[in-house]
Amino acid sequence: MDLFVVIALLVVLSAFYSYINARFIKLPGTIGIVTLAISVSVITILVDSLYPSVAKYLTELAVGINFSRTVLNIMLGFLLFSSSFSLNTRRLKKEMRPVFILSTVGVILSTAVFGGLFYGITLLIGVKIPLVYCFLFGALISPTDPVSVHAIIKSSRLPTSLETIISGESLFNDGIGLVLFITILEFIESGTANIDFAQAGLLFIREVFGGIILGIVFGFIGFRLMKTITDFQTIVLISVALVMSISVVATFLHLSIPLAVVSAGLFAGNQTINIDNNERSHQSLEKFWQLIDEMLNTILFVMIGLQMINLPYLNNYWLIGLMGIIIALAARWISILIPLTFFRKIVDIKYRNINILTWAGLRGGISIALALSLPYSPYRHIILAGAYFIVIFSVIVQGLTLNKVINASLPPEEEDSK
Repeated sequence: MDLFVVIALLVVLSAFYSYINARFIKLPGTIGIVTLAISVSVITILVDSLYPSVAKYLTELAVGINFSRTVLNIMLGFLLFSSSFSLNTRRLKKEMRPVFILSTVGVILSTAVFGGLFYGITLLIGVKIPLVYCFLFGALISPTDPVSVHAIIKSSRLPTSLETIISGESLFNDGIGLVLFITILEFIESGTANIDFAQAGLLFIREVFGGIILGIVFGFIGFRLMKTITDFQTIVLISVALVMSISVVATFLHLSIPLAVVSAGLFAGNQTINIDNNERSHQSLEKFWQLIDEMLNTILFVMIGLQMINLPYLNNYWLIGLMGIIIALAARWISILIPLTFFRKIVDIKYRNINILTWAGLRGGISIALALSLPYSPYRHIILAGAYFIVIFSVIVQGLTLNKVINASLPPEEEDSK
């Protein structure tokens, strides 16, 4: 299918789902769109089995999208930049210690706990999957998705401090999770007998810190360029060029694109580009990126729904999918509890907030994109099906019930204290 036709159909579907949801269903935007997209995909699969010509174009659209490449190489940079650019950096600095601990130690713990539990469950139900693949599954599913998190919590009743922690963590743990995923995948491809732990450690450090440094440098350059002009069209072009150039350079240097883009967005968004009090360039640029964020969010979740057409084997892994949901929640809960216990002086989070942080840790398109990027193996379908079940449960069920969990976990005086 022609590229323009694919883009046009995606935009048309996104607009149609958004209208139906806003006009009739009236669920929160992201949840409503995912629900509609999945429902249409299920109907398409049923129709395609009976009348292939009727569902032809929607099926071709689903097949024609390289979801993994589109999300990881094109959409991710823009989505992360828009979220980080508009994030309140003063609040983030105040909550930086828990954000750092949860986005590093928390992700590593969650990966290890998920991998171990998933391996044990598969042994119990008679599914043979090597432990290293279970850890690989844990690496791609442990990071909370900044796109899903931002879309859901902005309309929640979360107190300001928790909202900042969850948003900040989701921006940074994404990069850590990607590096873990790549490292474990290289272990698998090279063979456990050939693992060089020193080289793996250097790779991890280079990806993480190199990405952060690259983002700060490019963010500084972009900020200085935007600061010296008042023409808004040029300012927008510079910001777009900033995101795209970071993605290209980070790919070439094998650095973490998410961490680079987030660092650039935080640096550029932390200081105003307004030249004098009569200019509102910074505020206008924030609104531009918020619009980009909303549009790409909608398109991304439509794409998630469409992927069901490409995954006809989902019905073979219902039990693994359901077990994966429970394990993911347990791993998330443990990965918060342990740092909270051992880094009590650093992580200033009340124990009653663990349930909120667990339930607000949503997974999204990035997990599916990483699962789809896996090379062929006998275990690829298991991981992909499990990831899809976890993501759909996360967005729809956790998203719809987040406010109920907040109300049950917080005393009335702390609710909605924004």
